[in-house]
Amino acid sequence: MRRGKRLRSRRLLALLGFLFLAWTGGFIWFVDHLPRAVEDNATQTDAIVVLTGGSGRLSVGLELLEADLADRLFVSGVYSGVDVATILDINDEAPTTLACCIDLGHDAHHTVGNARETKIWMAASDRRSLRLVTANYHMPRSLNLFRRIMPGIEIVPHPVFPDTVRIEAWWRHPRTLVLLADEYTKYLVSLVWPPA
Repeated sequence: MRRGKRLRSRRLLALLGFLFLAWTGGFIWFVDHLPRAVEDNATQTDAIVVLTGGSGRLSVGLELLEADLADRLFVSGVYSGVDVATILDINDEAPTTLACCIDLGHDAHHTVGNARETKIWMAASDRRSLRLVTANYHMPRSLNLFRRIMPGIEIVPHPVFPDTVRIEAWWRHPRTLVLLADEYTKYLVSLVWPPA
């Protein structure tokens, strides 16, 4: 009886050890493959889509709109009550002439919601391509979800690089380590949920 319990305990420990090693190896691969630069600065798309939730994303989206890389900017996941005038006031370097070309989505509360909200907005205006603006560490999960939820849409990734996230020496910075570990775990979940 005791021997059987010991055997089960050893098997459980071996399984947990294997899962930990697999997760750790995948995590290192994930961090190593995060975008370090914007690969495509020139391709025009039908829309620019900014996911709220991090510094620098909105200002980059406005710069891309001003540079005519698309004729429309959609900001997904905006707080209720925030309008286009507020967005432009916060980003005081953005010209007010851009107001005509910005749409806001107020319904998304997470990345799955961003993808679904964007899908509805894209379909309403029959747009077939978008430039996706979000943080570099958030890009793999965002791309995965957007491609699964909008399989017919061409997506050009445009990562933003927050100063507070130290990708190059992540193991020396506890906040970055925790952020990346959390994001990697969410990325793994996004591979299977929600169902395509």
